[in-house]
Amino acid sequence: MNALVEELSLELCGVSEVRTLHSFARSELSKVVKNEIKLFPKLPRVIKEDAKIVLEKDIDFDQIFHNRDDDNTDLEFYKKRKNFYGKYYGYPDVIFAVVKYFESKKEKIPKWEQIVVDEFQDFNRLEVSLIELLSEKSPVLLAGDDDQALYGFKSASADYIRLKHGDLCPEYAPFSLPYCSRCTEVIVDATNDLILSAKNNGLLKNRIDKPYQYFPDEKKDKESELNPNIIYNQSYAGQIPWYIQTKIGEIAEEVKGLFSVLIISPTKKQSKTVVEALRKKGFSNIEHPEKESGEDPTIIDGFKLLLDHIGSNLGWRIVVKHYLSKEDFERLIKETAKDNAKPISEIVSKDIKKEINGDLKICRSIKNDKIVDTVELEQLLNKMGFENKEIIKNFLKNEIESNPLKGGNPGIRKIPIKATTIQSSKGLAADIVFITHFDDQYFIKGKDKKNISDQDICNFIVALTRARKKIFLISSNKNKKPTFLKWINKDRVEVR
Repeated sequence: MNALVEELSLELCGVSEVRTLHSFARSELSKVVKNEIKLFPKLPRVIKEDAKIVLEKDIDFDQIFHNRDDDNTDLEFYKKRKNFYGKYYGYPDVIFAVVKYFESKKEKIPKWEQIVVDEFQDFNRLEVSLIELLSEKSPVLLAGDDDQALYGFKSASADYIRLKHGDLCPEYAPFSLPYCSRCTEVIVDATNDLILSAKNNGLLKNRIDKPYQYFPDEKKDKESELNPNIIYNQSYAGQIPWYIQTKIGEIAEEVKGLFSVLIISPTKKQSKTVVEALRKKGFSNIEHPEKESGEDPTIIDGFKLLLDHIGSNLGWRIVVKHYLSKEDFERLIKETAKDNAKPISEIVSKDIKKEINGDLKICRSIKNDKIVDTVELEQLLNKMGFENKEIIKNFLKNEIESNPLKGGNPGIRKIPIKATTIQSSKGLAADIVFITHFDDQYFIKGKDKKNISDQDICNFIVALTRARKKIFLISSNKNKKPTFLKWINKDRVEVR
């Protein structure tokens, strides 16, 4: 989503304000409290762990917020912990807070000349609540495609856009944007094949019936003529990086110019494996997120909070976990859950506080490019889970592998490549797209591979339609062709 915001912000620079829902909510809430509101996306994970310790309950606070379970008694615990941790909000609770405020004070709802909401098919009940409040004061245009609904994990549902598009919501006038200007003709046709096959198999029953058409254009027509087929290949998993390297080389010889590449894999592990192999082959311009924002908070997250504000309870809470035993840490969390609890920096022992402040001083020195004692640095790296020798080894390894004198095709080393998963590919596009591990094992999530879900279909449609010019489907099963390939007219597929 951030990639889409950045792209739109550049294209609409000076014409319109572009925000994610979370940054918009933070901005509005800051106006209400007349103070800066800070986002810490991992806050719900922190409070979830606190609940396990204090309440001995496993509570999914994200889902409580997403589904507007406003009367859930566990929200009181969340509120108390959030207040203890200061002015930080997570993604769902910052939207929840601004929604509750606007619901209680309708006169405070801001007004705009026009509001455009993109990707509405990926909104959940909480997010829809915010849009409905805004629509009371401003005209709203909802844009989305229920064929590309991906975010069920956050309780998002395509039913919301279907409802607004249907007869039950007369205050919204429905219309279609039938043309696809991104993809070549064969990709548009293949997408329609998939939708038709899905409906013939009793799927996509609630789908909005809408046209999806190729947009004729002189430049796009030429690209469609040059790339009349979807390329399908069967390779063993270990051969996939070699196949990608080979095809990039062939395309470079044909194009004799720069082009972009997007590699989409079903899982983070598969994506990481492909990237590591390509880097070993000499590709040096690969954009690949090493970590996902949904992971648990790290000691580095805590130090960053403390560098920003030394008194941050949230920062101390995250950092101190790495200095205490499990039992001592749980005792500390229970102590902070009491009424009128002291700040964590005053609860921890003097020795622990001294050690943390010493390590924080090292972090501050590194930030300010100052000299750091090597022994102290190595001790800090160990606490962070890094072995000093391993860091040096990896640095030397990268330097050796980046040797400009090594073999391979020097013309393709700087080709811009992005590698990601299907869900994270939303909002991205590239000239050439490789979809790896294209097998029922990964693209049909249920145990029974004959039981295909609407979500499985949407996932593949999103991945397929990221390509501007050419797409490669690479199966890692040499013995069986994937179901979704059979749903595409065989005349559109070239097997290599």
